Amino acid sequence: MPELIPLILCTACLHPEPKERDQLLHILFNLIKRPDDEQRQMILTGCVAFARHVGPTRVEAELLPQCWEQINHKYPERRLLVAEACGALAPYLPKEIRSSLVLSMLQQMLTEDKADLVREAVIKSLGIIMAYIDDSDKYLQGFELQMSALSDPSERVINATHQVFLPAFAAWTTELGKLQSHLIPTLLNNIEKIIRDGEHGLDEHKLHLHLSAMQSLIPPLFALVLKNAPFASKAKLQGEVPQIEVTRFPRPASPLQDVATIIGSREQLSVLLQLYDNQLEHEGTTGWDNLLWVVNQLLPHLIETVGNINVTSTSCVHDFSRYFWRLCRTFGKIFTNTKVKPQFQEILRLSEEAVDVSATAGNGVLTKATVPIYATGVLTCYNQEEDRKLLVGFLEDVMTTLSLSHASLDSLKAAFVELGANPAYHELLLTVLWYGVVHTSALVRCTAARMFELLVKGVNETLVAQRVVPALITLSSDPEISVRIATIPAFGTIMETVTQRELLERVKMQLASFLEDPQYHDQHSLYMEIIKTFGRVGPNAEPRFRDEFVLPNLHKLAISNNQQAIDTKRLDVAIQLFEAYSALSCCFISEELMVNHFLPGLKCLRIDMEHLSPEHEVILNSMIKECELKVENRTVQEPQSSMSIAASLVSEDTKTRFLNKMGQLSTSGAMLANVFQRKK
Repeated sequence: MPELIPLILCTACLHPEPKERDQLLHILFNLIKRPDDEQRQMILTGCVAFARHVGPTRVEAELLPQCWEQINHKYPERRLLVAEACGALAPYLPKEIRSSLVLSMLQQMLTEDKADLVREAVIKSLGIIMAYIDDSDKYLQGFELQMSALSDPSERVINATHQVFLPAFAAWTTELGKLQSHLIPTLLNNIEKIIRDGEHGLDEHKLHLHLSAMQSLIPPLFALVLKNAPFASKAKLQGEVPQIEVTRFPRPASPLQDVATIIGSREQLSVLLQLYDNQLEHEGTTGWDNLLWVVNQLLPHLIETVGNINVTSTSCVHDFSRYFWRLCRTFGKIFTNTKVKPQFQEILRLSEEAVDVSATAGNGVLTKATVPIYATGVLTCYNQEEDRKLLVGFLEDVMTTLSLSHASLDSLKAAFVELGANPAYHELLLTVLWYGVVHTSALVRCTAARMFELLVKGVNETLVAQRVVPALITLSSDPEISVRIATIPAFGTIMETVTQRELLERVKMQLASFLEDPQYHDQHSLYMEIIKTFGRVGPNAEPRFRDEFVLPNLHKLAISNNQQAIDTKRLDVAIQLFEAYSALSCCFISEELMVNHFLPGLKCLRIDMEHLSPEHEVILNSMIKECELKVENRTVQEPQSSMSIAASLVSEDTKTRFLNKMGQLSTSGAMLANVFQRKK
């Protein structure tokens, strides 16, 4: 069959009768029922050869109708052929047809076709159309197509948009002079609107799509700045041109996003970069309108927007951080140091002078996402000693200021989470925390203790042993009891994540000293923190630690709470114990532990709840009853070692009763409901 393709096309080219030519081209498009990649390529190659030979008028009159007929064909391979043909034939069509009929065909397929592969091919063809289009009235249609493509449900389509369509559309937008006047500002306004509308629930996916589009526009924006620089006319290729450093630019998403491709060649780019750095360092930006737009409009707008995002949205902080990182790396070190950092520093008010708490106590910006995005998106761009020192100093200043002004630590936590995802920053973060460990203020030492909890999960065990545990041991003997209490969650997380026996023993000894030392006997907040930590880490901790340490100590705490004379404190501890026992009930517990610790602990807890919270008492009665039943049954059956108590000892009726009651409680009913889904 494929060997017929050249014959059909030659005849269609040369035959004098239009009707016969139409039939021949109809045969060509219907020759293969479901053409594969190779077969489609052969047909398209033939179509291009035909188009070159016969000219634009006949391509429009004879080939396009064949495409139109197949646009809704039942086989996706045939629709794929149409989508690919629209792009392949674009250079050989009359320009007015390119920007009307062909654009409409592709738009229809993008919005209506169900097959991801077809829509992906549509996007690639749209990229080719954008490279040839010269009707400026179609700009808004192109913009709508871009937004539609970026919100496509298929990852393939979105990738093709970034790799092909966006670079082509950006090139045309630049030609029209709309990159800085419309395309980027419109995306930025959309981002602001998404953030404003997201006060009660941010559409993180939509925000990601817009920010990824903004990121794809950084290379064409930088190329525009270079091409319109005061030195552009002097950029002549003479003699040997220095090589551009491999790490000078971030890795482009596709060749079309490579700044060298947009400029024309690596040699031309190299010459422009030398002149660019020299201009920024020695001659300034006067009259350089395209760069001044970035400095005076884009950056302030972005930094203001960043201040409005929810600092607890990890994905949002990450996306903005990546955007700033790529922007700074593309525009270079001199630009980052002289144009980007000063704008952030002015807003954060931490530049140069020592931290003045009285001046910054009301400085709400330090609690915003501006902090993690500056730390992770700007200060990590370059990795020389001076850059790392600046990052360490900034994080130390933020930690100190937030602690001394009793502000929320969410911004610092967000910076630690984002940086902690990369092991290259673990040593640096530990350096920052050690600064907190030895700080003169107990408030700062408390913050350092709390921040260790975030780091433990990502750091390798050697660093935990050498840097984390010694720091926590230091803090656990701090003169201030609030600092000692603040170490408990981090110790708990070590028990949950570390496997080294020696390390676990050291941590266990420390927690035991908190529980057994007489000086802590009246420390309500310490007991609350320990019980909360036991409930959180117990289900995932090493079984031996849970059996030998957590369960016996929870039992002791439940006994001592029965003696608590102050009802408010007694209820606080009782509710925390209830949460802990509910979480631990999902683990396998041996009969001996059940009889000696788990059941007696629940019974002590029931005594508290009888007086203070009858709703909890109902659930505890059911739990105790089912535990006792299970213990009785175990004398008859083999123990089911892998079954969780919650799953194996609670009948369906009881589960339903539990969950109904839990839904009525003010404590975390949702979390309790999940108890029955988890197994250890």
